[in-house]
Amino acid sequence: MTASFPPPSAFDRAMMQRCLTLARRALGRTAPNPMVGAVIVKDGEIVGEGFHPKAGEPHAEVFALREAGDRARGATAYVSLEPCNHFGRTPPCSRTLVRAGIAKVVIGTVDPNPQVAGSGIKTLEDAGIEVVVGVEEADCRAINEGFIHRILHRRPFGILKYAMTLDGKIASTTGHSAWVSGTSARSQVHHLRHACDAVIVGGNTVRYDDPRLTCRADDTAPNPLRVVLSRSLDLPDEAQLWRIDQAPTLVITQGGARPEFQARLRDRGVEVVEVKVVQPAAAMELLYERGALSVLWECGGTLAARAIAEGAVQKMIAFIAPKIIGGVNAPNPVGDLGINFMTEAIALEQIRGYAVGEDWAIEGYLPDKVWQP
Repeated sequence: MTASFPPPSAFDRAMMQRCLTLARRALGRTAPNPMVGAVIVKDGEIVGEGFHPKAGEPHAEVFALREAGDRARGATAYVSLEPCNHFGRTPPCSRTLVRAGIAKVVIGTVDPNPQVAGSGIKTLEDAGIEVVVGVEEADCRAINEGFIHRILHRRPFGILKYAMTLDGKIASTTGHSAWVSGTSARSQVHHLRHACDAVIVGGNTVRYDDPRLTCRADDTAPNPLRVVLSRSLDLPDEAQLWRIDQAPTLVITQGGARPEFQARLRDRGVEVVEVKVVQPAAAMELLYERGALSVLWECGGTLAARAIAEGAVQKMIAFIAPKIIGGVNAPNPVGDLGINFMTEAIALEQIRGYAVGEDWAIEGYLPDKVWQP
C-alpha cells in the first residue's frame, strides 16, 4: 500500500463529501454494515453515484458503476470506505472496480474489518489502478464510528444522552421532567435515535416518563429497537413501549421475574429475554449478537453510571437548558461512580459545544482507559 499521498485537491474533497452525503441516505438502516457512498467521475463530470442501502443489498460501488455504465472505463471512483475484498452476501467490490476498467480510486478511509483492512487497496494496486487513501478521513471515520467500534471491540458503540437544567438536574424532586430541553433539542434527539439501532432505558424511565422512544420528527425514518432493562419487571401494565405498532420493544429481565407479566407482554408482541444478571454489559453483548452498531442510552442516573462503569458508553451528549429548578433530592444525570476527588474525575476528549435552539449541547468521548475492554 502506498505510504503517503499528496494533499487532496478541492475537487477531491468535494467528491468525497458527496460520497458522505450519499452514505447518509441510509442512516439507521445498514447494521451491521457501514454506511458507504460512491461517486464515479469522468473528465471532471459525475457519471455515476450510489450508496449502500442496507445489509444484503449491493454495495455503493455497484450502484455507482451501474449508473456510469461504459463511462466507468478510465474514470475515477471516489468511495468513502475501502472497497471490500471478500465474498460475503455480495461479491468483492475491489474486483468489480477492476473489471469495470476504473483507472483511479480515491478512498476516504481504510476498512478496519480484518477481512478487508488494506487487502482491497492491494487488489486495486496489483491491477495497476492508482489509489489515493485518506481524503476527508476524519469525516469518513466519524460517519461510521459505530461500525469501527463494533469491529475493533466486538461491542456496539454506546452513546449516553441526557437533558439537564443549568444546575444539573434531569427532573424535579417529584420526578417530573417534561420538558427539560426545548423543541430544537428534542428534534435533534429524534434524529439521534434515527441514527442508532437501539435505545435503552431502565424501569424508572418507563414508570415516570412513559416514553415512546421513536423518531417522531421524521415519519419515514426507521425507529430503533426499544430496550428496557428491569430486574424485577415492576413495570406498568399500560405503557407506550408496549405498543409495537410504533416500534419493536425488547425487555431484558432476570430469570423467573413475574412470569404472568412476561406472558402478557409477549401476547402484545413485546419480546422478553431472561438473563442471569441484568446489567448494561449483558445488554450490549445481546445487541452485538443482533448486529447493532450504535446504541443510545436515554436512562436515568443510576443506570447511566452503571453503563459508564461497565464500558457500555463511549460517547456522551448533554443538552443543557438555561433553567434553574433546584432541589437537594432532584435527580442528577449520572449516579455514583465511586469517585471521591476531583482529580479522579473522568475528563472527556474531543469535546464539541454548540447551540441548539435556546439550549446548549456538549458532546465528547470517554477516554479509552475508561471503557476499552
